[in-house]
Amino acid sequence: IASMTKPIASVALMMLYEEGYFQLRDPISKWLPEFESMQVAVPAPPEERIASRYKLVPANRPITVQHVLTHTAGLANTYRGLTQTDFQDFAAKRKPTDTVADMVEGLAQLPLNFHPGDRWEYGRATDVVGRLVEVMSGMSFDEFLQSRIFAPLAMSDTHFYLPENKLDRFAGLYRPDVSAGLLLVEAPTEDSRFVRRPHSYFSGAGGLLSTARDYFRFQQMMLNGGELDGVRILGRKTVELMTVNHIGDQDIWLVGPGHGFGLGYAVVQDPGVVGMPYSEGSYFWWGAFNTTFWVDPTEELVGVLLTQLRPYTHLNIRQDLATLTYQAIID
Repeated sequence: IASMTKPIASVALMMLYEEGYFQLRDPISKWLPEFESMQVAVPAPPEERIASRYKLVPANRPITVQHVLTHTAGLANTYRGLTQTDFQDFAAKRKPTDTVADMVEGLAQLPLNFHPGDRWEYGRATDVVGRLVEVMSGMSFDEFLQSRIFAPLAMSDTHFYLPENKLDRFAGLYRPDVSAGLLLVEAPTEDSRFVRRPHSYFSGAGGLLSTARDYFRFQQMMLNGGELDGVRILGRKTVELMTVNHIGDQDIWLVGPGHGFGLGYAVVQDPGVVGMPYSEGSYFWWGAFNTTFWVDPTEELVGVLLTQLRPYTHLNIRQDLATLTYQAIID
């Protein structure tokens, strides 16, 4: 489910919020001191001679928990920004034995792309969310998710790394091909990087394997206001807080206009601008291999789509699923 891991990581951290571990506007340096004195990369004025692609200035505010939950911290990433090359160099040096703590510590050594809170920019912020869960709870991120979310919600097929006895249910990864239609990119074999063996990297930004049933149960819990089958994960007001817009009118370039962003979820602000039949206040996210889900509290529905295809921008399957779903509502 790739990037659809992010809402699960965000829920995990908000469980600790409910237990009094933090407030949203607390600086993350309270738990991760490596983020204490961040600097921002800015273009050098034409009259200045510098040896690098940018100059550094002190961040004008600390990175808060709210910033990492909403992708507004300014962290270096693979997508864009003056520090893009620096992040790519850093990511290329990652070792198989690294933990998410190692990654987060390295990320803190890179300059920010902008002052925290100034813009929305997608990246690895949810890895920081997962690391905050570890530090606050004293558990590995994997252990926390398993004991506090997956086991209580009977999500028995959701794992960071697949047990070998489930390998015959593991889907292959494909890419489109002009002549063949689809080409297998990664076969579901025991040599896959996703199969269980000694692993140490548990990423909040993406990496969980799951099934439609399990992921539906998780989002049904959210639709129900934090409860499913007698098991309460979050309080209703926390779910409401997570699924309203936290970033004003900042541009969310990855999903387009008409959206806001909450805590781990994009939020539909204006269905007309979005150009889709989602109800105002619906919330969702996408995954790297053309997966998606959405939750529509107004219509009391959850949609889940899981494919294993990349690239996929030639398809409208996500949009078509929503169209077919909503046209069936005739009251």
